[in-house]
Amino acid sequence: MTAETSQTLDRGLRVLKLLADTDHGLTVTELSNRLGVNRTVVYRLLATLEQHALVRRDLGGRARVGLGVLRLGRQVHPLVREAALPALRSLAEDIGATAHLTLVDGTEALAVAVVEPTWTDYHVAYRAGFRHALDRGAAGRAILAARQGSLIEPGYTLTHGELEAGASGAAAPLVGISGLEGSVGVVMLADAVPERVGPRVVDAAREVADALR
Repeated sequence: MTAETSQTLDRGLRVLKLLADTDHGLTVTELSNRLGVNRTVVYRLLATLEQHALVRRDLGGRARVGLGVLRLGRQVHPLVREAALPALRSLAEDIGATAHLTLVDGTEALAVAVVEPTWTDYHVAYRAGFRHALDRGAAGRAILAARQGSLIEPGYTLTHGELEAGASGAAAPLVGISGLEGSVGVVMLADAVPERVGPRVVDAAREVADALR
């Protein structure tokens, strides 16, 4: 802690992070032990977080993340989209294909930012808000590979015709961003993805990840 930071706010955020990392909730005693503070401090932190619906306690006294975090979460996509757009624009113009940033939303892949090239005669129409199963399409497959630790060099995933007939895709996962699963990719009308596209997508994913840190 430094003179410019708030110890109480820091502890409150640590409580939220601890609760987010468990499916069954934590008791006051468990939180007290993990934070290294006494139970009275934990009670006060939980009471404050409960007032803002960021934490709820069940009948057994176990604290869990509250529904209030969903309201905060809805504001995340616009911020992520804004941070990713420069890298996506560069990728779309360089490759001449539709570039997209896709994030995990529950059990689905959700396109939160899409940039189409300006100089091509035709390209794949792909819109922000488009959803698909995580196990279909390059964007979702790249995310799953990173989640399962099965992504190998060269670090990107290729697919053909899984989401749209005649379209091929390449995507690379976002790496090193805690609490955020996503990928950056391109989709094009082609029988196969040109060799240079994969490495370029990996570079773009790295740029987006750096912008989000």
